[in-house]
Amino acid sequence: MTDPRPATDPLPVNDRTRHRRLADQGSLDRADLDAILDAGFVCHLGVVIEGRPVVVPTVYGRDGRRLYFHGSVASRSLTGGAPVCVTVTHVDGLVLARSVFEHGVNYRSAMIHGVPHKVTDPEEKLAGLRCLTEHATPGQWSYARLPNRKELAATTLLALSLEEASVKIRTGPPDDADGPDAELAVWAGTLPLTSTWGTPVSDPVLPLGIPVPEHIARREGTGQG
Repeated sequence: MTDPRPATDPLPVNDRTRHRRLADQGSLDRADLDAILDAGFVCHLGVVIEGRPVVVPTVYGRDGRRLYFHGSVASRSLTGGAPVCVTVTHVDGLVLARSVFEHGVNYRSAMIHGVPHKVTDPEEKLAGLRCLTEHATPGQWSYARLPNRKELAATTLLALSLEEASVKIRTGPPDDADGPDAELAVWAGTLPLTSTWGTPVSDPVLPLGIPVPEHIARREGTGQG
């Protein structure tokens, strides 16, 4: 169920989400958090397992103010009930300044803290998996075969609240145009980075006559991130 609270309220600030460095790149706008999450589908899940930090890349989906991610029931990183840190980052380009010290990256990033809970209700689990699938490939849930009971039993789905999140965004040119280095005969600027979906490649063993479905074909050439 989608959180009914308005999406316009600012992100709350605490010791974990406060912007201490480069605070001018920080954002409390919930719309920025939503946009960053909607632009991607892979997050990095940080969790402590047996006293050691582990960071696991995994696919996610967003539903209102919850983030869903899943994996095998055998995964030690998906037990739930313990604090985690989830990050999503998009690199938009390199910032190449006149000095190496001023080099940087244009980016959009979100860091979410919290304690995820394991989804056990069958209806919520299906809804969460649908959210995750549709987030990565809109239209796929109604096209492909849905998970059966055995597959559902072998899958762990975690839900994490988006209430404790930190957002940072950097855009624009280098910051050294108004300093002494501006006199150097060195090129400075940005090198943009973009990502687009390519042409769908059919499974080599796919029977002849099965076309690429429209919901996948129309993504060719469109941007990601």
